[in-house]
Amino acid sequence: MSFDLTAIAWYAVICGVLSALAPSFGGRPVRLAIGGLVGIAAATALPMVRGILGL
Repeated sequence: MSFDLTAIAWYAVICGVLSALAPSFGGRPVRLAIGGLVGIAAATALPMVRGILGL
């Protein structure tokens, strides 16, 4: 299984920016970090999910 580091970085940036706009998670740096981690997790899981679904 290979990981596309570009996709991981892309999702981390997108989720981080979007989470920075969500006021319910505390300060902007915390929201940015949470969004980045969620993006990394989502991008890392994507190849496995695609493999399970046979895509």
